[in-house]
Amino acid sequence: MSPLEKAPAMPENDLFQPADDTARRIARDLIDTAAYAALAVVRPGTALPSVSRIALATDDAGGPVSLISGLAPHTQALETTPDCALLIGEPGNRGDPLTHPRLTLHARAALVPRDSTDHATLRARYLDQRPKSKLYIDFPDFRLVRFTVSDALLNGGFGKAYRLSARDIAR
Repeated sequence: MSPLEKAPAMPENDLFQPADDTARRIARDLIDTAAYAALAVVRPGTALPSVSRIALATDDAGGPVSLISGLAPHTQALETTPDCALLIGEPGNRGDPLTHPRLTLHARAALVPRDSTDHATLRARYLDQRPKSKLYIDFPDFRLVRFTVSDALLNGGFGKAYRLSARDIAR
């Protein structure tokens, strides 16, 4: 059983607040406006983590998607171990970067087969959101990937930490 199929255990001294409408709205806004994400994966053949920056868009249901190159180590890592995490939320231009909201999405990645109906639909949507990717989206090594979110952690700034379910962040 994948770690993503289990609900995360909540320690007795859990300092996270229960999800509320404000937290849900902030999380949804972060997903809908994110142009990039930090993608955390497990390096193949090791237990070591690796992080890289990827472009981000959303599918018709508001789920995170990306376009990744087969030459990138994170693609090989996702093919081996699809469990991953995405960190979204950019620091503002002023003040302490840690006061700005950010969202960690725990997810499972699925590479979308090029010959599927889903690929054509997702390709069109991705190009609508990331038109510059038209230059390389059809290169043979590039693949669309869909991230199915199991749960999330929202840090809305100091003292504003929330655990969110996939349902909490659904559109």
